[in-house]
Amino acid sequence: VQLQASGGGWEQAAGFLRLSCAASGLTFSTVNMAWFRQAPGKEREFVSAISSSGSSSDHADSVKGRFTISRDNAKNTVYLQMNSLKPEDTAVYHCAAGFSKYFSGTFQYRQSSRYQYWGQGTLVTVSS
Repeated sequence: VQLQASGGGWEQAAGFLRLSCAASGLTFSTVNMAWFRQAPGKEREFVSAISSSGSSSDHADSVKGRFTISRDNAKNTVYLQMNSLKPEDTAVYHCAAGFSKYFSGTFQYRQSSRYQYWGQGTLVTVSS
């Protein structure tokens, strides 16, 4: 299984970026997908997640209203549209995949332990 994240880079505050994560080696429609991030010197934190069908999603309070997660099951890809970027969004963003059968509800989307596969991440740097 491989999760390849891309789309990171440098952006000014109030700008936007779109991250992509292409999955291979698994049946994409059977996994929930999520984005987590880790800033320098900080613990990894949940950003956004989406169900295997795309019918439900969750976003951390810190990004709600600014970030949107979506997926295209035909392309085995999940996206994170990041608008109104802030310097505190600076981090390495990792995508993760977890089989939907191991989730009992949306409230579990934020639990990193429920995701079996992780990508290497893409760096997002936001300057003020």
